[in-house]
Amino acid sequence: MITSQVIAVDVAGAAPSKVPEITFGFWIIKILATTLGETGGDTFSMTMELGYRVSSALFLSLLILLVVIQIATNRFHPALYWGAIVASTTAGTTMADFATRSLGLGYAGASLVLFVCLISVVGLPFTSLGSVSVATVTSPREEAFYWVAITLSQTLGTALGDWLADAGLGYEGGALVFAAGLATLTAAYFWTDVSRVFLFWAAFILTRPLGATLGDLLDKPLERGGFALSRPLASLVIATAMILCIIAFPQKPGQCRKGAN
Repeated sequence: MITSQVIAVDVAGAAPSKVPEITFGFWIIKILATTLGETGGDTFSMTMELGYRVSSALFLSLLILLVVIQIATNRFHPALYWGAIVASTTAGTTMADFATRSLGLGYAGASLVLFVCLISVVGLPFTSLGSVSVATVTSPREEAFYWVAITLSQTLGTALGDWLADAGLGYEGGALVFAAGLATLTAAYFWTDVSRVFLFWAAFILTRPLGATLGDLLDKPLERGGFALSRPLASLVIATAMILCIIAFPQKPGQCRKGAN
């Protein structure tokens, strides 16, 4: 996976970060969080029959609250950070479903709109701050860009995962495609000089559709290629695994600097 060189820097002149060091454990927890976002979002919108609009409003409100608290704190809190990640990926699930189904944009249309939005948001800090690296997240404005970009990437990933699965590959095939994409990015990280910032954001985006297809594989009916597990039960199991990984893997803040690339 794309690991700590993305944001790790020499201690001298570095500022403490409120985002975790990017390690192998980070990516394992991120994939679990995105899978939980899929099963959790479907639990509220489908199993509990709240619908996509109400579920989106609920999780978006929770996300905003957690991000405001995250920005207001002066140090890294693992539970707060990963809580915001789960809120963003769950909101991404319900918002993507709302766009593709309720608004009628379809998977392709929603993916295109979300991709343009994500590129635009990522471009703003690049033009105004000079970087889109997570190694430069040292102010409330930069943190706000960071969380908006994360939420858009989560929503885009949901639409991409559903699009690929619906295109004929199914949930297993879609998961294999996105896993292969992550393997390719990992190989590029270790054996090429491709921008570490690009690799980080590409990997961050791809973990979302991987989680989406894995989540759908768990809870969709057998006739649709899933395992027909209970969404609430699947969510509970994934959440438990995620908490155990947060405890098991070292959770320390990265070190931030300006001009990282």
